[in-house]
Amino acid sequence: FQPVRTQDVTQHKIHGESYVIPQETADAVARAQEEGRRITAIGTTTVRALESAWGEHRSGETDLFIYPGYQFKVVDRLLTNFHQPKSTLLMMVSAFAKREFLLEAYQDAIRARYRLFSFGDAMLILNR
Repeated sequence: FQPVRTQDVTQHKIHGESYVIPQETADAVARAQEEGRRITAIGTTTVRALESAWGEHRSGETDLFIYPGYQFKVVDRLLTNFHQPKSTLLMMVSAFAKREFLLEAYQDAIRARYRLFSFGDAMLILNR
């Protein structure tokens, strides 16, 4: 989870993550989409896996970099913790909600003494 150090985010090389999506899970996601139900991902790795697997790839390694402007194909909502400033994970959650809105939420969380980062408190972000 290296911080982004490039001026142009499209030039940042994100780390790869391996994933496997069981057929049962793929079928459940497809059914939910067909029925117009929302897909909630638990964690950023799940978002990257589901978005990478959209179509036919049920396993592999993803280096999908999701940042504001990304058009989600699968995931509508994300349950995740509060992420570090300037991180690719903060950029991902900013693709779900406007950065300014998230920064306000972070300030509220800091005032309320929420625990941040990997073992901290969680937030649910609604995309649609």
